[in-house]
Amino acid sequence: MHYPIPVSTEEIFALRDRPVDEEMIAVAIAGVVKLARSQGQSLDELTTEVLEDDSLLDQVQRLWLSNLIEQVWQVLP
Repeated sequence: MHYPIPVSTEEIFALRDRPVDEEMIAVAIAGVVKLARSQGQSLDELTTEVLEDDSLLDQVQRLWLSNLIEQVWQVLP
């Protein structure tokens, strides 16, 4: 990977200044999952938070993102 997994909110927001590609999106999702875990959030809490106010995604995309977050949650140490 060319991008390290972010470990803070600031590092996650700093990704906005980078070109968007699949790798950057994967790194951002991994960073969000790691940060949520470090703050004691559960998978359900994180999924609810990520999906609660997203008017950009339709129902199919929201389900896809939810499944992706769950997969990353299970894979990351």
